[in-house]
Amino acid sequence: MLTIWGRADSSNVQAVMWCVAELDLAHERLDVGHRFGGTDTQKYVAMNPMRTVPVLQDGGDPPLWESAAILRFLAGRYGSDTFWPTDPVARADVDRWAEWAKINVAMGFSGPVFWPMVRVPEAQRDGQAVARAVASLDRVLAIADARLARTGFLAGNALTLADIQLGHVLWRYYDLDIPRADLPHLRRYFEDLSARPAYARHVAVSYAALRA
Repeated sequence: MLTIWGRADSSNVQAVMWCVAELDLAHERLDVGHRFGGTDTQKYVAMNPMRTVPVLQDGGDPPLWESAAILRFLAGRYGSDTFWPTDPVARADVDRWAEWAKINVAMGFSGPVFWPMVRVPEAQRDGQAVARAVASLDRVLAIADARLARTGFLAGNALTLADIQLGHVLWRYYDLDIPRADLPHLRRYFEDLSARPAYARHVAVSYAALRA
């Protein structure tokens, strides 16, 4: 049994929960963080000194924090050979795209685009800064669009860990009221992901409680 600490509307928690659901793993998720609090307790800090979510514990194993590390752990312990290949070259390819998505897409979206649009009132928002960030993000997403013109998923023709890292960002990207580049292959990919029950349950989650 997995235990996951973290609120359902945290994007990093969503990535982990989507992965857990795709791998069909028994789990319990506990609401922690933001309006729920709990990250400053002695017990939680002992598990995660960064006081962030998510944290995952698999049975009696030590708790894990940092979502990318958690995802690799789950993929390594429970994933199929298509989801997280055993061949080092094939795994490196999946890992490359996963890292690319986390560093270039997730970080390029959450801080400079999502949070200003959600947490800052429109009258106080730096619209030009957001527009520049969206334009920069779209240039990165164009790389994924070109890739997805040739493949069904980011690292090939099967869902992998790379898709978890890219795909969990896209629901908010397409939901926000922002201008977006015309990236038809990325849009098709997003629609395919949205049709997956695990994605619909754990990623397509309202973020209304995060608004200022």
